[in-house]
Amino acid sequence: MSIGVNCSHCFPRHRPNSPTLVSSSSSLSSIIVCNMDTSAGPSLFPLHRCKTLHLVRHAQGIHNVDGDKNYKAYMSPEYFDAHITPLGWQQVDNLRKHVHECGLAKRIDLVITSPLLRTLQTAVGVFGGDGYTDRMDVVPLMVANAGNSGRAAISSLNCPPIVAVELCREHLGVHPCDKRRNISDYQFLFPAVDFSLIEIDEDTWWKADVRETTEEVAARGQKFLNWLWTRKEKEIAIVTHSGFLFHTLSALGNDCHPLVKKEICKHFANCELRSMVIVDRSMIGFDPSTTNYPGKIPSGLDLPSDVVDEKAD
Repeated sequence: MSIGVNCSHCFPRHRPNSPTLVSSSSSLSSIIVCNMDTSAGPSLFPLHRCKTLHLVRHAQGIHNVDGDKNYKAYMSPEYFDAHITPLGWQQVDNLRKHVHECGLAKRIDLVITSPLLRTLQTAVGVFGGDGYTDRMDVVPLMVANAGNSGRAAISSLNCPPIVAVELCREHLGVHPCDKRRNISDYQFLFPAVDFSLIEIDEDTWWKADVRETTEEVAARGQKFLNWLWTRKEKEIAIVTHSGFLFHTLSALGNDCHPLVKKEICKHFANCELRSMVIVDRSMIGFDPSTTNYPGKIPSGLDLPSDVVDEKAD
């Protein structure tokens, strides 16, 4: 197990109900803990108090193309709930190839996606099953040509469950591209995606004349991270948005080395995947260890020699 340097004052401003985010290698058991003082000793975290998050920004959407040239394009009603471009689908295919080649696809327990068309398309395209065959007993993750994609249906076989969660939506308000459709519309396009955590069919979060502040986005992101501890899954892919990721992650890592802070907080490219570990230092979650073993079975005398030495003194 690889442990980065850390000491007791590494997280001096840690809030009691906040998970700690640290950079991660591709392995859940390999954690790099941020610290300004590289001369400090190592620190340990119980493995069952960690979750690995594979953060993914959606592939290129039609709004990104014009929005990169002219920011005002994001105000256009034409881009309501923007779908992925043909280039975006190429990005999806390449990320899918990567997660399979590196073995990540087999390790993921759960995929969480924002309930917008571009994130749903990205999530099912990257983490869904192989080519769909028309079977009465299996519904597809995505129907053919969903969102004018020109793509074949995507299978729900041999892939992790995909769950839509409202909390990880993009920066809310004003921009039509960030307004979602009715959930009932998505359920028709993505039959095997789980939308049960979203209680209201219509989009009541997005306001045409009110834009969420960056502080509100960060607070929503913190709430989302805390919510993750209610899930039993240990390795989770999250398909979300640039603004949500940037403002959520920018609120974290302030007690890290500046280079680690930069690594955590830099903007995501379309279809970029970045792996992080969150650490539950305040016992928010209740997951028992699946690998710890109590020992002393069968029971026997096992007084440690150092205890004997202490008694002798």
